[in-house]
Amino acid sequence: MRIAQVAPLYESVPPKLYGGTERVVSWLTEELVREGNDVTLFASADSRTLAYLEPLVPQGLRLDPGCRDPLAHHMIAVDRVAARAHRFDVIHFHTDYLHFPVSRLLSVPHLTTLHGRLDLPDLQPLFRHFCDVPLVSISNNQRAPLPMANWQATVHHGLPPEHFAFGAGDGGYLAFLGRISPEKRPDRAIAIAIATGMPLKIAAKVDPVDREYFEARIRPLLRHPLVEFIGEIGDSDKAEFLGKAAALLFLIDWPEPFGLVMIEAMACGTPVIGWRCGAVPEVVEEGKTGFIVDSIESAAAAVARLGEFDRAACLQAFEARFCARRMARDYLAVYQAVIDRMDATAVAI
Repeated sequence: MRIAQVAPLYESVPPKLYGGTERVVSWLTEELVREGNDVTLFASADSRTLAYLEPLVPQGLRLDPGCRDPLAHHMIAVDRVAARAHRFDVIHFHTDYLHFPVSRLLSVPHLTTLHGRLDLPDLQPLFRHFCDVPLVSISNNQRAPLPMANWQATVHHGLPPEHFAFGAGDGGYLAFLGRISPEKRPDRAIAIAIATGMPLKIAAKVDPVDREYFEARIRPLLRHPLVEFIGEIGDSDKAEFLGKAAALLFLIDWPEPFGLVMIEAMACGTPVIGWRCGAVPEVVEEGKTGFIVDSIESAAAAVARLGEFDRAACLQAFEARFCARRMARDYLAVYQAVIDRMDATAVAI
């Protein structure tokens, strides 16, 4: 199958540091190539891939000091993809809804995976207007605010097991990995560390929009002797960081569409202590890959149970549900369904 993968341009594919969507696009693209497909990746020029790379900007825009308006670059990118659309059997967009006015006019089958939150009021009229655009959700919970949208399937993320390594969890610490923001609730992680007396290591970036929150609410909490703030880390450091952790704390306070870091932890055999919110109950299997909690007290109780956790069984559960091969094959089935539907429509006309 001739497949186009269209990535957002904020980060390279894969990203050098933080970047969940770009990381998933990378894992999917590489696995589709291994499955024998002819794949073209539309992304920044500093991306690395086994597919044919169509560079759209010189480097990921977040790390480009000369970029002031990322939207301008994305608009050019959408036009360039549309100009090459005839080369492909299917086009897979990961660029949110920027391409909707163009993609709905294409004569080539296409679909869009939505990677972000969908509970914002402004999205209701948007998805009613573009109710014909084929969509894929990354969890069933994610799609709940938009039941009218043209959902084709839910495809959970998957990652290559070889990118991570099984860890013994012998570091003696709890881990927080990702981004410092109010909805990620690093304050809850710190409260649990203090309540249990177990050290907490925070490996997270601070976006400019969250700088004030970090300085006012989180930095004062970092003075506690149990808390160590590491800052942003890249892929090369994740396996060791997660593998040595006794557990990953994922204590969100928003409708998280998926939570990629949860399956990254599982790939190391590391259990997830996740707040009952968003996609957490859909991703974490209680007692098998982690514990689902709804209070600081229940989270502290989960920490006390970590000694009875079977990390090897956690890894096996990850391999069954969240490997990249499963993700790629799920998408191939969706691609074929979209192609067949367009062919059937053409015949009917």
